[in-house]
This record gives sequence, structure tokens and C-alpha cells, in this order.
Amino acid sequence: MSMVGDGLDKAVQGAFTRPVPKSAGARMRYLVRQLKGTRQVAQLLRISQRTVERYVKDQIRKPRPDLAARLEAEVRKRWQPQVRARAKERAATTDGIVLDTRARIGYTAPVGTTDDARLRHLTVALPPQYAARLFEAREQGAPEQRLREIAAEALKEVYFQDGGRRAGMLEEVRFTDIEHVEFDL
Repeated sequence: MSMVGDGLDKAVQGAFTRPVPKSAGARMRYLVRQLKGTRQVAQLLRISQRTVERYVKDQIRKPRPDLAARLEAEVRKRWQPQVRARAKERAATTDGIVLDTRARIGYTAPVGTTDDARLRHLTVALPPQYAARLFEAREQGAPEQRLREIAAEALKEVYFQDGGRRAGMLEEVRFTDIEHVEFDL
């Protein structure tokens, strides 16, 4: 389960200006337009081409739960690409991104400091360069662990070191046991 990755996707979806199609038929028609054919949609969703055609004509209205989930995920992934791109661009260049998390956060520091990881609830505004790194890593298919490392680096810089004003000897921040993580653009 990709908590950080899913959180990034959800944040971008918050920028949508129009609602995602609700009915199975409308979603199927959207995918057919996007992928330019029923065969491609059938392969993507792992169903028969005839089944896709029947959804497009509203002959079938209620998909099985597993198909409904795949259908929704594929439509959300492709919905409003320009709006999605603009939101990412704005976050990566000017606005930054807000990280809200409840997780076990600890750090590596010199001997004699309290570096025990403990459960913290943090809401931190991350600067644009971290938003850019997170989105870039997500688009390149980086594993969840890499996304967590980038988020931990951002927390180290922004929260623990306050942009270089404190905790200068801090070496590494550990970001584990994530209960929830949300992003806001």
C-alpha cells in the first residue's frame, strides 16, 4: 500500500474543476475516448471487448465490485490532465505543498540528545522544491520507501532544522509507522 503516493494523488485530485463521471457507462465511455477503442479498454480492465461495448451502450449498469474499483481508478488516473499538470506545476514552483501526518518520527543525532522515535502529529508547509521532488519521484514510479525518504528529508529541513536555524547537527530523520499522511496543494 502506497500511503505517500496515494496522498499525493489525492491532493492533485482535489484540484479537479469538474466531478469525475459517476456511472459505470459514463466512465467506460470516457476510457474508450481516452484510449481510442474498446479493445484497449478491455485489455486495461481485464474484461472482454463485448463487455466494454455493453457498458458503453448502458446494457450493463452495475459492475462487480472489483471491476468497479479498477474502472474508477483508471478514470481518476486520466481525469483532467491539464488541471492536474497545472496544480503540480504550481506546487513545484511557487506554492509548495502541505504535509499532514501522524507517524513515528525520530532522528539520528550526536550522542547525548533525545533521538528516540515517537508518535507525532505534524502539519508542515513544505517548500516548492520538495513538492517538485515528490511529484517527480511519483511520476517516475519510485517505490513507497523513496517517497518516504523525500518526505523525511523535507521534515528534517523544514520542521526539525527550521531552514538551518536550529538542530544543525541532525543527520537523518526516520519516518515510520505511518498512521495517516495527507497532502494539500
